[in-house]
Amino acid sequence: MLNRDHDTIIFQEVGGVRGLSDLLKSNLDKGVSPDEDELLQRRDIFGANTYPRKKRRSIWRFVFEACQDLTLVILMVAAAISLSLGMATEGVKDGWYDGGSIFFAVFLVVFVTATSDYRQSLQFQHLNEEKQNIQVEVIRGGKRIGASIFDLVVGDVVPLKIGDQVPADGILISGHSLAIDESSMTGESKIVHKDQRAPFLMSGCKVADGYGSMLVTGVGTNTEWGMLMANLSVDVGEETPLQVRLNGVATLIGIVGLSVAAAVLVVLWIRYFTGHTKNSDGTTQFVAGTTGVKQGFMGAIRILTIAVTIVVVAVPEGLPLAVTLTLAYSMRKMMRDKALVRRLSSCETMGSATTICSDKTGTLTTNKMTVVEAYFGGTKFDPCDNTGMMCTSVTTLLIEGIAQNTTGTVFLPEDGGAAEVTGSPTEKAILSWGLMIGMDFKDVRSKSSIIRVHPFNSEKKRGGVAVQVSDTEVHIHWKGAAEILLASCRSWLSTDGSVQPMSSSKHREFKKWIDDMAMSSLRCVAFAYCPWEPKMVPTESLDKWKLPEDDLTLIGVVGIKDPCRPGVRNAVQLCSIAGVKVRMVTGDNVETAKAIALECGILDTKDAASEPSVIEGKVFRDMSEAAREEIVEKITVMGRSSPHDKLLLVQSLKRKGHVVAVTGDGTNDAPALHEADIGLSMGISGTEVAKESSDIIILDDDFTSVVKVVRWGRSVYANIQKFIQFQLTVNVAALVINVVAAVSSGDVPLNAVELLWVNLIMDTLGALALATEPPIDNLMKRHPVGRREPLVTNIMWRNLFIQALYQIAVLLIFNFDGKRILHLQNESREHADKMKNTFVFNAFVFCQIFNEFNARKPEEKNVFKGVTNNHLFMGIVGATTGLQFLGKFFDTARLNWRLWMLSVAIGAVSWPLAYLGKFIPVPVRPFQSYFKRCSCRRRPRQDEEQGGKS
Repeated sequence: MLNRDHDTIIFQEVGGVRGLSDLLKSNLDKGVSPDEDELLQRRDIFGANTYPRKKRRSIWRFVFEACQDLTLVILMVAAAISLSLGMATEGVKDGWYDGGSIFFAVFLVVFVTATSDYRQSLQFQHLNEEKQNIQVEVIRGGKRIGASIFDLVVGDVVPLKIGDQVPADGILISGHSLAIDESSMTGESKIVHKDQRAPFLMSGCKVADGYGSMLVTGVGTNTEWGMLMANLSVDVGEETPLQVRLNGVATLIGIVGLSVAAAVLVVLWIRYFTGHTKNSDGTTQFVAGTTGVKQGFMGAIRILTIAVTIVVVAVPEGLPLAVTLTLAYSMRKMMRDKALVRRLSSCETMGSATTICSDKTGTLTTNKMTVVEAYFGGTKFDPCDNTGMMCTSVTTLLIEGIAQNTTGTVFLPEDGGAAEVTGSPTEKAILSWGLMIGMDFKDVRSKSSIIRVHPFNSEKKRGGVAVQVSDTEVHIHWKGAAEILLASCRSWLSTDGSVQPMSSSKHREFKKWIDDMAMSSLRCVAFAYCPWEPKMVPTESLDKWKLPEDDLTLIGVVGIKDPCRPGVRNAVQLCSIAGVKVRMVTGDNVETAKAIALECGILDTKDAASEPSVIEGKVFRDMSEAAREEIVEKITVMGRSSPHDKLLLVQSLKRKGHVVAVTGDGTNDAPALHEADIGLSMGISGTEVAKESSDIIILDDDFTSVVKVVRWGRSVYANIQKFIQFQLTVNVAALVINVVAAVSSGDVPLNAVELLWVNLIMDTLGALALATEPPIDNLMKRHPVGRREPLVTNIMWRNLFIQALYQIAVLLIFNFDGKRILHLQNESREHADKMKNTFVFNAFVFCQIFNEFNARKPEEKNVFKGVTNNHLFMGIVGATTGLQFLGKFFDTARLNWRLWMLSVAIGAVSWPLAYLGKFIPVPVRPFQSYFKRCSCRRRPRQDEEQGGKS
């Protein structure tokens, strides 16, 4: 209640934050004990930092939804009528078969569909839980450790910095320029500044500026955020653009199928009631005035069942299912490749990416930084920690600046082990170097007190702190980008402690050192300070005091090495082959950026000299919009860029028609991440604000993982195309065969049960087999798929027509002349028809099974390449084939093995046919492009004009 009501009276009565800490048996400096028993006891008393989840939907809910499919409902009604009338007229022993068989086939379709949907739901729920499992820093036993947000307990001390999410309700212990965005809780976008007068922090809010530490006072459902989240149901049913497109395609094909089925129904009913439909023994099925009502009704129901089953086959409900399956499969595999998908649509969009704007630090480099060069007092230290030539006063001043002007910490174990340094990679490198030159972190911080902090700003590339050394002395320390800080210095500190004026020659000398370090791919960080009179420090409005930024004294410059990640050069080369341009956007010095870009293969030596290829953020920012668009495609490296520069770059590239992927880790990167077609945040170094603005989180911060995401994005699109080719082939063949047979002879070779089995093969099982194909290397040898590229390519149309025409021609020949070809003249008419229809059904099923292999590789001649690597595909094909052969033992037509193997051979012919078909040339321009071109004229670049996510 204390935190929820922001009750300052009770807060003061308990003795403020220190009194509250004592009540909670915690320590403001060391936190709680890391002992597991104590942590468990705190969870039992105060609760865990979790909230009850909404009960997940049971499998029976999915079964119920699958049963609501209109065509299946009609089939079940028809089956019920057929079953009741059949048993009434023919007895239970013979009358159950037709209706019962349809019921069993419908049950099988419902069961497989519901099971598949349920599994996907569980996968999406698991991925959603991964997204909510935020990693935070917590102080336990005096040591900073990483922990899950779910593991926090009341009494924990949690450090906060810009971009963090407040992980629980708490009280501010101490902070500097700490500003909180409470819009997620209050609905107001106003930034609230926190200090000892307003110390209450609410879970779920974001740190907008500054840094500090908090004492956790409420967790889980004892917080406003926890109660809010407990009452929210997570929607995992996001529809992606491709799913929407395919739903439209499925609807269109369904309308065509429904129209054809309606026409077949009318024709068959007319033939039936006019006496043109014959029984297997040659007698007329319906004779007006003679045939009984029940018998006539049964015949009409049988025809209705055939028509409805044609609709079942014609409606490709497997298309949207295939997208769901391939997205779920890809997301699961991408997690293993260190990429957590936050938005499903990004999986598809990533396959169309034409350019990647990548950060340098931590993405292209290892983010393991060390100080390797140091210039102080006009002298280069060799080695870099050899400060013996500097007088004590200069060393003391430098160490004071390192220890106080930092967001990192140094922990010295009580057993005398090695010091543990925490903080950002840059902070850790500088603090580690400080320890090497004799810094006692705890002692230095205890000798002076921080008055005011100016947190590091990515716009100004510097951070500062005002430190009270004594009653008569205040030092203002600055640390930041070397050439920017150098421009603010009017003097420099020599090794003997004397302050020297910054002459133009000395300025050039320092600038040359900085440039030399930058060209050696080192990050250059400068230290500067200025003394300040204590009486000039404001006492009342201290939080509004702007630290002086000019007339500084330069102490020195260090060069920090951050080597390239292994494998980055190959990944960049792979992107180039794939038609994806990699651009480096960094806040580092242009020369440093250029050196790293050359090392990574982003730049080659001939590009490095020309300015459009390598540009400074400020130069790009100051250009007009037209000028930016003119040069944006030539830019390869942007140095000294601000987050706003990155946003301008993304907007300019999108206006030129590019599909842009952007990496980012800072809070200020959020606008660019949101504006990009695909925002990629960093899982290790990224802030929570950046992660929430992104579509995909790269868990290991590695550029090679970004390239893997591109590969998976292309795989999603390729798998959908494989399934479309397979599904449309079955649709076309089944529809034409049944329609032609029905209209010409009044009967169909494929009955309701058989068509439901085909529907199961081509929809659910076909989607499962083809949508889970792993990505192949050839995917990265193609160019990106365009925004308006048709789903069905010319190559797919060619393959589809060849297979469909073969199936239609062969199966119709056997349907009309099968008795003669199969030598069934000696059989009775009824038995011959049964054998012929069973043979046609077998041949049709095996055509689809063999065609599944063809669909795996629409463009390649060898369709078996890598097939054994996909165990699920082999399992489904094997199970389908096995079940089809199992049907031999329940076959009432008693088809002999010779005819069975002949039906297999007819299916197997599709392999050499597909191989020969690959030699038929097709036009490069898609058939649909002419219509596409006309629509583009009316509404040019509609996707780009709408902005935001594609």
